[in-house]
Amino acid sequence: MTTDTETSTNNRVIELDIEGMTCASCVARIERKLGRLDGVEASVNLPLESAAVTVPAGITDQQIIDTVHATGYTARLKTLGHTEVPVPGTPQEDRPSNDNGLLRRGGKLDTLLLRLVVAVVLTVPITLIAMIPLLHFPNWGWVVGALTLPVWAWSAWPFHRAAAINARHLASTMDTLVSIGITAAFLFSTYTLVSSPELAADPARAGELPLYYEVTAIVATFLLLGRYLERRAKEKAGDALKALLGLGAKEATVIRDGVELMVPIDDLVQGDVFVVRPGEKIATDGVITDGTSAVDASLITGESLPVDVAPGDAVVGATINTNGRLLVRATRVGSETTLAQMGRLVSQAQSGKAHIARLADRISAVFVPIVLGIAVLSFIVWAAVVGDVQGGFVAAVTVLIIACPCALGLATPTAMLTGSGRAAQLGILIKGPQILEDTRTVNTVLLDKTGTVTTGKLAVSRIINLGSLGEDAGLHVAGSVEAASEHPIAHAIAAAAAARAPLSSVTDFRSAAGGGVRGIVDGAVVVAGRAHWLEDNGIIPSAAHTARLREEQTSGATAIWVAVNGNVECIINLQDSVKAGSAVAIAKLKELGLRPILLTGDNATVAATVAATVGIAPEDVFADVLPEGKVDTVRKLQASGAIVAMVGDGVNDAAALAQADLGIAMGSGTDVAIEAADLTVMGNDLAQVVTAIQLSRKTLSTIKANLFWAFFYNAIGIPVAALGLLNPIVAGAAMAFSSVLVVGNSLRLRRFGK
Repeated sequence: MTTDTETSTNNRVIELDIEGMTCASCVARIERKLGRLDGVEASVNLPLESAAVTVPAGITDQQIIDTVHATGYTARLKTLGHTEVPVPGTPQEDRPSNDNGLLRRGGKLDTLLLRLVVAVVLTVPITLIAMIPLLHFPNWGWVVGALTLPVWAWSAWPFHRAAAINARHLASTMDTLVSIGITAAFLFSTYTLVSSPELAADPARAGELPLYYEVTAIVATFLLLGRYLERRAKEKAGDALKALLGLGAKEATVIRDGVELMVPIDDLVQGDVFVVRPGEKIATDGVITDGTSAVDASLITGESLPVDVAPGDAVVGATINTNGRLLVRATRVGSETTLAQMGRLVSQAQSGKAHIARLADRISAVFVPIVLGIAVLSFIVWAAVVGDVQGGFVAAVTVLIIACPCALGLATPTAMLTGSGRAAQLGILIKGPQILEDTRTVNTVLLDKTGTVTTGKLAVSRIINLGSLGEDAGLHVAGSVEAASEHPIAHAIAAAAAARAPLSSVTDFRSAAGGGVRGIVDGAVVVAGRAHWLEDNGIIPSAAHTARLREEQTSGATAIWVAVNGNVECIINLQDSVKAGSAVAIAKLKELGLRPILLTGDNATVAATVAATVGIAPEDVFADVLPEGKVDTVRKLQASGAIVAMVGDGVNDAAALAQADLGIAMGSGTDVAIEAADLTVMGNDLAQVVTAIQLSRKTLSTIKANLFWAFFYNAIGIPVAALGLLNPIVAGAAMAFSSVLVVGNSLRLRRFGK
């Protein structure tokens, strides 16, 4: 199955696994080559060994693959979709690869380890004999040369092979630098040995032989060690995504024809009813049809406390049923589940690139040719100007070895890989790397009230009868029409009405975000909502009725009009409560230098009460704001110079989430809100928003630190090497260490929040 998605311009995005990349130069070359195809854009990820390629309708997948092959690398389409979720019910050893290339190390890593072991075993005697005069014996150079040969030819073969492939395509990468450097040292030493056999045979004159076999062996060993440690570290960076993708249940107990059957998870279909016993994972997203329990959703949402559930409540696959027996009707299966979508978002975020990463790519595209030029120039200057051919040779080799741009290529993607994986563990989904940069600049946070700052679990507190229907009848018709809406207020009214009597069906239903609902119930036209919604439907409450509404609002309640056949019949009073952690979270937002603003469609009195409770200044409260008004508020703040983040959870927040510089959706909200947002917290706690911003900033700072050290390392190392002030052996160790340092720094993000 080809992993592609459609875009609004009829382009599609395909994902590739790419083998053979070793540094940022490889990344830049593949992106540049693909970019020459008309309308194609590519984002290549080095540690994941993958690429996300935007392809127009006129270009086939095979053309993309052939282009990568023509560049000197191996590519193939991913086979398991964006989410890369393991095939449920299949033994791990029999599953197709699902690791974005990062974890397909198996034999490769083992072979690399074997090459490293051989190199170490041979390098130890090479170094001791070559560098300790007391160990010199007749023709010791030939022995050292023979020991060095397998290190150069076999252990270092990955460098030579990659350099040769690139050379066939008139290109160069870090492997080119390594291969040329250690080959030059080996061949120069061999030439010296062959041309001066009398010196080789006399131990007393050994110091006159300019042999650099130990340079070849030690540098190759250091670089192999660095590459091995780097790959092991990159595997750890992907552990969080592996853990996320492995959360799902492998089997489900389905009730079919009244019989319980155990089936693989991939055999579940939408509408199946399955059993979840205490301690079992919920197989897939669904709605509870029978039973009550508490569900531990910490693996998905990051929230530590189990949530009580009952018939009618939605549950998420991979969460754990803690006590009661549940019957659940599957509503989403396969790639549509919450877990699959999380995996897809994390994968997309890890495959993308922030603007800051493009700087490294641009430099890497010209870096290797420049280094080759510097190495040649160093040799010429030392040989022609200084008159020291041997010194020029050492300087040139050292420049080649010290300059490998591995760290540049790893600086951004390893931090993104680790940071986004850790975020997923905390129940936070970051849609792309650019979001990290956006969180750094945000200075204002707009907070929707209902469902974000407050629980959103409104309850009808009382009904004020204003007409002839009476309280029960007024609540019944209001609940019947509100049952067709998704708004928290509608849910509360419908639940209160249903508790008294079965609801009636509604026809000709209409709704207006932030306004209200309208429909025909038992032959009567029912309009419920705010004053402007009644006016839009030709209903004008009397002055006395309006005064009564204001009286209810003054008490801090949310008050809703209910009119039947054009006559105002009652006011329904609802109460909401502030979430336990909202005040602490808002205080932390302030500590981060952010200005919290409460934005709500509710009345000013209710909004002011909530704001005072959570610590938001009165001047930072915007009440009675319609959905389009929320967008206008965002635009006005942006026009005043503010960089705005919007936090919301409802349909009426979607437009504002999209307009904001950074849209943050609460995972308890609607799909449209989550889709419109840049960042989603899967839980229902405002503290997760704070954590999301902190982690995003920490990830970005890690990327910057990685890039600084990568640039600093090369900026200092190359001139020092060209001046002959650096030993090739030290250069090899430093080059290997720089890559490990960058990856290790990124891995520190795994401990964030612990």
